[in-house]
Amino acid sequence: MAQYTRIEVAKVMKDTGIVPLFYHSDIEIVKKVIKSCYDGGARVFEFTNRGDHAQDIFSDVSKWVFKELPGMILGIGSIVDSGTASLFIQKGANFIVSPILNADIAKVCNRRKIAWLPGCGTLSEINYAEELGAEIVKIFPAGQIGGPDFIKSIKAPCPWSSIMPSGGVTPEKENLSNWFKAGAHCVGMGSKLITKDAHGVFDYDQITKLTAKSITIVKDLRNQNL
Repeated sequence: MAQYTRIEVAKVMKDTGIVPLFYHSDIEIVKKVIKSCYDGGARVFEFTNRGDHAQDIFSDVSKWVFKELPGMILGIGSIVDSGTASLFIQKGANFIVSPILNADIAKVCNRRKIAWLPGCGTLSEINYAEELGAEIVKIFPAGQIGGPDFIKSIKAPCPWSSIMPSGGVTPEKENLSNWFKAGAHCVGMGSKLITKDAHGVFDYDQITKLTAKSITIVKDLRNQNL
């Protein structure tokens, strides 16, 4: 059962600004990556459903996060049907992220008041997602859809929309500035944040540094009253 309400999830996503997303079949690597992001200040983490037996990995990691990382909100991404959403909710998912807009997933999440972030690519999809109860919508792939200008265009007629771009987001100041100045609620980051060293091994110290750097950039931008 989710430990956080959808409103709590939305607030923490906005407060930190960064939602790391990651999948790996090795549970120990997953734990180390989450801990590295946590040490850098991240308090929301999206584990992506992209491999066989991902539900088993998530179940174990969810229990570990609850015990070892107080305040970390763990959710699941890459969900495309309501049955899979229900499965991960039973495993402890605090939010559901989808690359698509699926009304059946909305119903499952709304029954349990769990945050649902559907993938949208048009204003009509965003509007429909909000009608279905989405507090935050995901634009994906954000870079290909239109980048920061897309968010700016959406926020002009619909300033109430809360948007999380994913795809095309990097930890650099210029990139983050563009997204947040356009009106992003928060951003999702994967491989650009969760990096490897020259030998192809995950660089946990660098992950912590990039996470802390990104969160600081976002806070500084918001202090400028964007």
